[in-house]
Amino acid sequence: MALPCSRACRKYLLHLAQENIEFRLPEIKSLLALNGGQFTPEENFNEKSPFWVLNIPSEEIAQGIMKRTVCAKSLFELWGQGRTQEDLQASLNSYPMENMVPYLKPDSTYKVNVYTFNKTVTHLDRIKRIDALEFLPFQGKVNLKNPENVFCLLEDYGSDPNSIPDEPVHIYFGRWIADGQRELIRSYSVKKRHFIGNTSMDAGLSFIMANHCKVKANDLVFDPFVGTGSLLVACSHFGSYVCGTDIDYNTIHGIGKASRKDQKWRGPDENIRANLRQYGAEKSYIDVLVSDASKTIWRPRELFDAIITDPPYGIRESTRKTGSQKEIIKPAEECGENHVPVSMAYHLSDIFTDLLNFAAKHLVMGGRLVYWLPVYRPEYSEDIIPKHPCLKLISNCEQTLSSHTARRLITMEKLKEFEEKDELAHLTDSKLSPYQGHNSFREKYFSGVTKKIAKEEANNTKNKD
Repeated sequence: MALPCSRACRKYLLHLAQENIEFRLPEIKSLLALNGGQFTPEENFNEKSPFWVLNIPSEEIAQGIMKRTVCAKSLFELWGQGRTQEDLQASLNSYPMENMVPYLKPDSTYKVNVYTFNKTVTHLDRIKRIDALEFLPFQGKVNLKNPENVFCLLEDYGSDPNSIPDEPVHIYFGRWIADGQRELIRSYSVKKRHFIGNTSMDAGLSFIMANHCKVKANDLVFDPFVGTGSLLVACSHFGSYVCGTDIDYNTIHGIGKASRKDQKWRGPDENIRANLRQYGAEKSYIDVLVSDASKTIWRPRELFDAIITDPPYGIRESTRKTGSQKEIIKPAEECGENHVPVSMAYHLSDIFTDLLNFAAKHLVMGGRLVYWLPVYRPEYSEDIIPKHPCLKLISNCEQTLSSHTARRLITMEKLKEFEEKDELAHLTDSKLSPYQGHNSFREKYFSGVTKKIAKEEANNTKNKD
């Protein structure tokens, strides 16, 4: 049960990473809810700023957030803030002394760090800034190597590197609580991964997706387009049990041509299980199956705590499904009387329709679906985001792929039990999907690439002339 954030909540300062900017707010909101906190709409969040002041009910919840986030660098208990040094001193003087005393005792050790965003200051200037804090009742001894308490003065010089002001636009001072999990991006890098493919999700985005999905220990997580299992690796790190399906037999069994440079064929132990074993998470591996996402193999019951996936867009991986007698549209004399195609085109509109229906049927109540949706940016509007009567849209974040294309990370939560009437409730016609526009994504993607190449060739020719 979420705890109400009352006036007694202490203020905390998040220092956010300046990448994947659109994903930061949904990640922190998801982790706050996962740890028993409650996000209040009045929280002052500036998307362009690396600093965010927010209320958190307890330090335990704050620590829980930092044990998961890859979008935040550090968290501080905020003691004071202001636009000028005078404002900061007044704010610090008004901070309750009883909250300071436990960390300023004579037998304690401490150090003060100075961090400046968008400006570099000299070591001497840093010392001057620390000396200016002498009005604070520090009684312990300075220990720069292994202090009991770490404090930080943080100065924000805005986000424009071409127009850096002489004085900071805002100053913060607080007690360091914890660092985020940015190290996971390096330690789980696909460059070091045992088994990878052409479309393996990068580690940072994999962990962001897992956090948006609120996966936790002992959850059962499913990926219907599992590929090389990058998303399962991220979820298993947080203690979830993982499983998945994919239509590609070679990928599931780790055979065929390798994706790595200077490696022609995959080795005998290149598979998803080996990836989890690499990170000490093999116990979280349930299984992966060769299966067609358009033809469910699961019994009609609520089974998964989370569904997390990156469907194929038809760019580097084809969108295919197994053929069936009902779907043959060629005359019998062209394909043979008893011939059934091994695979057929699986339109993006059908992928999303099937995915949302699958999630509505098989997610537990309150479970989340997180997936990527490719879009053609000039024609994008929120109306093209797939909807379902059983699923509520939680967040919608853009990652730009090119000047004309992007993909959006969609997070949905199940809030209603599935009924048979819901299967077609989100369609305009039982045979047509309102998301048909996504079917032309591949064509528009390559038309943009072709135009870009033609423009570059024209510029090169002009320069030669």
